[in-house]
Amino acid sequence: MRRALDAMRACDPRLVVVGAGGAEVARLLPPQVITVDNPHHEQGMGSSLRVGLQAVMGSADEPGVVEGGIDAVLVMLVDLPGVGPEVIERVIAAAGSAADAHTAILRAGFNGRPGHPVLIGRKHWPGVIETAVGDRGARDYLSAHPARLIECGDVGTGEDIDTQA
Repeated sequence: MRRALDAMRACDPRLVVVGAGGAEVARLLPPQVITVDNPHHEQGMGSSLRVGLQAVMGSADEPGVVEGGIDAVLVMLVDLPGVGPEVIERVIAAAGSAADAHTAILRAGFNGRPGHPVLIGRKHWPGVIETAVGDRGARDYLSAHPARLIECGDVGTGEDIDTQA
């Protein structure tokens, strides 16, 4: 997790959605990182994506956890050792101006294969929230609203490690 946070040092603010063991995880995070609890984490990563976007977006009844306007979020998983700061910075740079970022959907690509992180402009957050279920995250939304692939194979691998070790 700390490696992923370090890779995302170009992102400000940084928000981490926690589930099982959330209090223990939160204690390990640097103080400037915003922690959001996902009480429905057992429903899969889609619920974490929804909770994170809702926390940033806020509502008429409850302000978001971040002050000021956020035009886009960069969604990053913690189990991607092949994604470093260079990948993050390239995807962010490709978003361009705030107005462009607001409507953008960008996805890091590794030798032509789509991967993470994914930059999602504010315009798309309601649709992602509506469709993010189970362990599919934004997959269904991205199928209907294809992301622009930002090639990063020269600066990362996109390798996803899903093992106990």
